[in-house]
Amino acid sequence: MGVDMLIIALLGLPLLASALVLLLHDRPNLRDGQALLIGLVTAACAMQLYGTPNGETVTLLSLAAGLDISFTPEPLGKLFALVAGVLWPVATLYTIGYMRGAGEKNHTRFMFFYAIAIHAAMGIALSGNLLTLFVFYEILTFSTYPLVTHKGTAEAMQASVVFLLFGILSVWVLTGTLDFESGGILAGHIDPFYVPFLLGLFAFGIGKAALMPLHRWLPAAMVAPTPVSALLHAVAVVKAGVFTVLKVAVYIFGIDFLRETGSSDWLVWVASFSILAASIVAMSKTNLKARLAYSTVSQLGYIVLGAALATSLAASGAAMHIAAHAAGKITLFFCAGAIYVAHHLTDIKDMNGLGRVMPVTYTAFAFGALSIIGVPPLAGAWSKVMLMGGALDNGHMLVLGVLMVSSLLNLVYLGEIVLRGFFAKPTHGLKSQAVQEAPLSMLLPLCLTALMSVALFFAVDMFILDFGG
Repeated sequence: MGVDMLIIALLGLPLLASALVLLLHDRPNLRDGQALLIGLVTAACAMQLYGTPNGETVTLLSLAAGLDISFTPEPLGKLFALVAGVLWPVATLYTIGYMRGAGEKNHTRFMFFYAIAIHAAMGIALSGNLLTLFVFYEILTFSTYPLVTHKGTAEAMQASVVFLLFGILSVWVLTGTLDFESGGILAGHIDPFYVPFLLGLFAFGIGKAALMPLHRWLPAAMVAPTPVSALLHAVAVVKAGVFTVLKVAVYIFGIDFLRETGSSDWLVWVASFSILAASIVAMSKTNLKARLAYSTVSQLGYIVLGAALATSLAASGAAMHIAAHAAGKITLFFCAGAIYVAHHLTDIKDMNGLGRVMPVTYTAFAFGALSIIGVPPLAGAWSKVMLMGGALDNGHMLVLGVLMVSSLLNLVYLGEIVLRGFFAKPTHGLKSQAVQEAPLSMLLPLCLTALMSVALFFAVDMFILDFGG
């Protein structure tokens, strides 16, 4: 299949799945089965696209001269499409088990919007210019709005979109183009004095990156069912946000330009603050999903940090952390959902001894946690090493301390959950219980994603991307 047909397939298959979900709403087995099948086909297409040459542009619609809805597969975009594509069918299988096991309502609505979100994520990943990216970014906002909007959320996200739109218009006025290009397009078109301000419009305008202080919508969304949390944290939403930050840094600003002008130094410290502050907040949370939510805010800071360090090694580390965190964090949320379905527990203090009752779930949780912490042979180890190398390349020695302290904090707030599960004195009658795991349709996905964290460690070469610099 050619590149153009693969792009059409990656954009169109999720839309087909969403339409069939509605048509088959009264036939749940067929509704869920077709979503899983189309997810598998989408994953296969994403894998095939990853191995194709870079740079072929497919134009879907021309609005005016230089303003096209077009798609250009490049290394970073193909990587994000691969992450979203592979995790979609795994998350779909888990969703089927969770929704039925927990007796959740609105199964059809969730599956519909989930498929639309994957469609939007593919559009963002493969976008050939800022206009296309913005259109699909807004589609992603629309598709997740019914799932994540709570008091105060809408206003915050609307404000961030204004910043993003103004940043895009500024790039158009300065350069006359919105196309993504290797090495960036801003050099020679803007006074270096103004570059940090323009970068700020994008960094804080891309609200889905959950960079502090525009992060509150993400923990607030934790009241939603666990499959929604997995969608937010691992498959599409926040990953689309930090991917957009990285893609704009690489293909609009250019990492050479950012490094030479020092325009992203301020963002290094904002990201570092977000990494440490969110980790400290995570330690104070006893609700499992709330702790994982603040962990995500911290981990997203790693990816923004990789963009801000403005070296090829750091950008590669950020790209790998997109995949490493996706596999690790989706595992953790899958385990949280399995615990809820099997035992209706949400507070960490009530989970003492639960690892002996749910050994498969807690072993998978340990794999995901160790990857987030950065312990080899799990994927998170490589991304942190790359970020440290990028910090050394750019002379940011204090960032090494930030990354090491952050890993220790990760160890504390995630390690506690594992230790309580396997070694603490059982609570709530768990001592007398035999093994009681969640349904197989939930166990299988969390085992697969846990193994992904191991497999990604040995596939590090695919994340060494050439960004220049």
